[in-house]
Amino acid sequence: MKVIHNNQQGFYDEMYRNERELRPHYSRFGNYIQSISAKKLSHLQYSADKAQMAMGMTFNVYHDKEGLEKILHLDIIPRIIPANEWKILEDGLKQRIDALNLFLQDIYNEQKIFADEVIPRDLILGSKDYLEPCKGLTPPKGIWCHITGTDLVRDKDGDFYVLEDNLRCPSGVSYMLESREIIKRAFPELFNSLGVRPVSDYSTKLLEMLQFLSEKPKPVIGVLTPGVYNSAYFEHSYLAQQMGVELVSGMDLLVENKKVYMQTTKGLEQIDVLYRRIDDTFLDPLAFNPDSMLGVPGLFEAYKAGNVALANAPGTGVADDKAVYAYVPRIIRYYLKEEPILKNVPTYLCREKADREYVLDNIADLVVKETNAAGGYGMLIGPKADSEEHERFRKLIQDNPTNYIAQPTLSLSTVPSIIDNKSIEGRHVDLRPYILYGKEIEVIPGALTRVALKKGSLVVNSSQGGGSKDTWVLY
Repeated sequence: MKVIHNNQQGFYDEMYRNERELRPHYSRFGNYIQSISAKKLSHLQYSADKAQMAMGMTFNVYHDKEGLEKILHLDIIPRIIPANEWKILEDGLKQRIDALNLFLQDIYNEQKIFADEVIPRDLILGSKDYLEPCKGLTPPKGIWCHITGTDLVRDKDGDFYVLEDNLRCPSGVSYMLESREIIKRAFPELFNSLGVRPVSDYSTKLLEMLQFLSEKPKPVIGVLTPGVYNSAYFEHSYLAQQMGVELVSGMDLLVENKKVYMQTTKGLEQIDVLYRRIDDTFLDPLAFNPDSMLGVPGLFEAYKAGNVALANAPGTGVADDKAVYAYVPRIIRYYLKEEPILKNVPTYLCREKADREYVLDNIADLVVKETNAAGGYGMLIGPKADSEEHERFRKLIQDNPTNYIAQPTLSLSTVPSIIDNKSIEGRHVDLRPYILYGKEIEVIPGALTRVALKKGSLVVNSSQGGGSKDTWVLY
């Protein structure tokens, strides 16, 4: 198996400092990989693939002619992050979540940030994700964003940048947990000797956080799923099983006297906390989208009455808006009186005339994103697109400038990956750590590393052909 060091100019190689020198935190692992045969490495990758199949680690891809369920390919070469680098990420993510939670509380209540002209009022109130029914609400314990999966990337300078905030229903944590079990078995001695921080207690921490939201000593908890055809159904069932709580869909629940009940073989049982994996507007057809077949009629009234806690709180979606993202550094300064620890990617707001003109003139060099799209959809990667696609996006921006932002093309860092069981080549990666907010804000010491399996591709999303890696955070 040929090793190709991926320290191409313009990319940050996470394993190699230069053509021959391993970075200190990768030295033991890198030397081991180079010492074993290509046959053994291929066998380890094959075993990992089989383990994924056996565990049912699948996701659903909509509009795919080849079928619905796919395996999220797990590359066995882990991404390793030393303790000093992780500490910066941990501090920066805690700061970011703290500020965003204060922001959500403010925009649905006093709206001081508008009065002080830190962020445009029309940007928030005009967002389709700003939920008018949530005005005047304060969720249980004052927490809006209980589970967050923040996407970060590393540029050629080696610094981490926040790419986007996922505060509604962030997915992927089950792949982080199951991948760890598979990779530990592939490299047991290395894993133990390197001092990798555990992630296996995530489900326990998640359960404790959900219990904290209720005033009852032993609350009944459920994971609310859209159903088996949802792209993350494996994760919904996995987390419910790991926590020992109920997995329910809208059809299993009903509301009576502003209380939520689960239908069981023994009759109705009241549910106190729901970890919802349904988008905001589908939660309750009486309060939001009347066409929703996924939610529970009356759920929002029960929530407002304080009879059920929802994680994440309805209304958090507005903080996911890619246009709001551009203002997060200002949001941090405004609420916390601190400088942001983690940088944002420089962002052009097409709603602003000067930014829009710059984007239209330089679209071939930029990444253009729809503010409300996800999963790699509604996006143009300028350097990879042709002139026809450039022109199409110019028209889209001109027709609806508020709906688009643009960013420079980042030189995403690379981590060696096994390609076709024949070679090891560098592939671009991002990082999604998970943050829980209960009694305190806690960053889980691991993450889902997504990898672009296609050579030269910068799109890591599973729905667009990406894979994953285990992420080892060292003590």
